[in-house]
Order: sequence, then structure tokens, then C-alpha cells
Amino acid sequence: MPSSRLSPKSLLSLVLCCSTLFADAQNPDTIYYPPIRSPQLFAYGNQLGYPIIRLNSGDRLELQFDDLDADVKNLSYTYVLCNADWTPAQLTEFDYIRGFSQARIPGYKFSSMGLTRYTHYHAVIPDPNCVPIRSGNYLLKVFADGDTSRLAFTRRFLVAEDGVTIGAQILLPFGPDLSRTHQKLQFTINMRGLNISSPTQQIKVVILQNHRWDIARRNIRPTFYSGNNMQFTSDDDYNFAAGKEWRWLDIQSLRYHSDRIQRVNTSKTSTDVYLVPDADRSRQPYYFYKDYDGQYFIQTTESVNPNWQTDYATVHFSFVPPGNSPFPDKDVYLLGQMTDYSLSDSTKMRFNAEHGVYETAQFLKQGFYNYSYVTVNATDPDRIPSFDFTEGNNQETENDYLILVYYRDLTGRADQLVGMADLNTLNGRGQP
Repeated sequence: MPSSRLSPKSLLSLVLCCSTLFADAQNPDTIYYPPIRSPQLFAYGNQLGYPIIRLNSGDRLELQFDDLDADVKNLSYTYVLCNADWTPAQLTEFDYIRGFSQARIPGYKFSSMGLTRYTHYHAVIPDPNCVPIRSGNYLLKVFADGDTSRLAFTRRFLVAEDGVTIGAQILLPFGPDLSRTHQKLQFTINMRGLNISSPTQQIKVVILQNHRWDIARRNIRPTFYSGNNMQFTSDDDYNFAAGKEWRWLDIQSLRYHSDRIQRVNTSKTSTDVYLVPDADRSRQPYYFYKDYDGQYFIQTTESVNPNWQTDYATVHFSFVPPGNSPFPDKDVYLLGQMTDYSLSDSTKMRFNAEHGVYETAQFLKQGFYNYSYVTVNATDPDRIPSFDFTEGNNQETENDYLILVYYRDLTGRADQLVGMADLNTLNGRGQP
């Protein structure tokens, strides 16, 4: 019978990890215990569905992840209510959770196929005995043995209520340069029955492109407001670089190779997948193909249940810069949901001078992945990722946009998520 507690080796790793990272435990979408792989939080039944639930509804989310220790741990989760900027709200858990403050993760399966052994965990959220009762940004914290300081990983999700009406559209930006490379949002917020006495203080707006918080547009001010309406029509403030359709990787099968795979090396203990080198697309003409806007989903063509009947592989990525020369004063990163859109040492690409390419590798579960390459100016303190030198930007690119509206009462201690609108460039219309 497997132990329900951490092994001494795993316990030491987790303690060391949490002792160094506990001060940053509120950072969203972070893995603190390295054996945790492929953590996903998504709309129930839809791996590509962003984790949003409506307040006081029957909406559910699915939590799935793997543990490469391949044992059984006593894992639980809780929620932390956060403000619009993801700082913790000044409320106690009793103010925003009905029932117990923690819930166990009871469902697990041992992997039954493949070279990599792991334990797959699954939970449906929220548990009926642990329900968020306020709207806003939430941080899901998964931890061991009932001790929230022994953090395994965190994921973010949203709880929304219907407090405002948003009318939005996507337009061509003004100016000949931006009109070819950017996309512009224009929208109006009707605040209806909210008690608003100071709109610029009480209302906050955040815009996400393809659900990416790393490039979220914050501190957005209305162009003007009158009565219950706030209008956002500035020519400059709501423009987004469009990028191109995301590159793709299909490893649903490790025996039958997609055309993106150059070769596969398999040993008795591991699998290495080498992709065809990716060329610079910044100067290439735009053409449309269906992508998943940077996301991924776990799937296989060779078994019944991909959650615990799929294998892992080390996937080797390479990017060929112009002239096979490194970018001066720029770092190159691999970007996508599979990397949590992070600019970290694990996603930074190293230049191989012998072959004239940037290289990195990721340990990935079988599935279908979108990814891109970005550059970051080495001297930029804000570390803003750019497609300019690797992918290029084309106004025609298909993108999703999510407008989030937050409200705080003048005496309130937390931001409420009172409205949202989802737009896509293919139809240009908002869907409140």
C-alpha cells in the first residue's frame, strides 16, 4: 500500500523548495515542487476553456496534474481571494469561502503505460463543502499534508458576477504603421445599478490578449464618462501587437511522427523528440491557419485515457535567427501556456554557435501544443516579450481578447469582478 505521506527524499525537496519560495507564494501559475508536471485548471470538460465560474452558479472546473514521484501524497487545495493586480485581498477566508477552508484531492491513478512513471491527480472544483462566495481573482493553492506552507503549485481562476454591461468591438488602429501590425479595442461600460460615486477610483479595467497575464493591459482610464457610461475610445491606449498564428507541435503519438518532428530517440528509460528547426517568421507574409492561441491539450491516439495512459518526452526546440547569428543585446525565450508564459531560466534559449541556432528543451506530456519564440531586451527592466524579431506582427492574426471589469465599494477591502466581455478578431464583437 503506497504511503499517504511524502517520502524522506520528497519531503526534503519540498521543504527546501518552500523555504526559499514561501515569501513569493502568491505568485500565480507557479510550480513550487519540481516533480509536479502538466498542472491544468480549466472549464469542466474543456481543456481549452479558461477557468472562469459565475458566482452562485453550478459552473465547475477541472484540476489535473501529474506527480513524477509516482507515489500517493495527501494533497489538498484552498483558495486565496486576490485583487485585480493579484495582491491578496484584505479579507479572511471566512469572508469568501463557504464551508471548509480546505478540500482534499481524493482522485488519483498510477500511470499504466509509457516509460515515465507518475501519479495522476484529478479533482472537480469547487467542492460542495468549499465554495467561493465572492467574485474576483482567485489563487488556487495545492499543498501537502494539510499544511499550506508546503506548497506544491498554484493556478489562477476567476469568479465573475453580472454587474455591468460591456459593449466592445475590434477596430483597425489609426496610423499606417500600427494598422498593419496591431489590433485596437474600443468599448463602453454601462455600470447600471452599481453604487458609483468616484468611477476612476472604484472601477478598474484589465484587458487580456489570448488570456495572457504576462502582457495584461492594466491601469486603463476611460476617455470620458457620463452618467452610468464609461467610454474607452482612445487612439493609443488599447492597441495590441497582433503577433502571428502560433507554431504547433503534435506529439499525440510517439510512434507515428507528425511533419514537425525531425527524429525521435528512444532508450529503455526515456524518449527524446527533436523538432525540425524553426525559421524566423518576422519577414514572412501572413497566412491563416487554425491555432489554439498559445494553449495546449493532453491527448493521445494510442490509448483510451490520456490522463494516465500517456508518456512524457524531452522535446528539443531550435530557432534559427537571421544569418545564423545571435541577436545583439537580446535574450530569446520559448513561450506558451506549456511554459506558463514565463521568462525564466528554464524557458530561456541558449545560442549554439557551432550550429548557429538557439536551443532549449522541455519535458512534455503527450498532446498538442502551441508555442512561439519571443525576444526580450537584455537591458529592459520591465522584461517585455516581443514578437518583432522572431514571429512578426500582422493585423489579420486571429486573437482572443478578454475585458475584465473590477469594482470596489468605497469602504470595501477587495476588488469584485463585476463584468467581462470575450471578443475574437474573426467576428469583432463582444459577448458579455
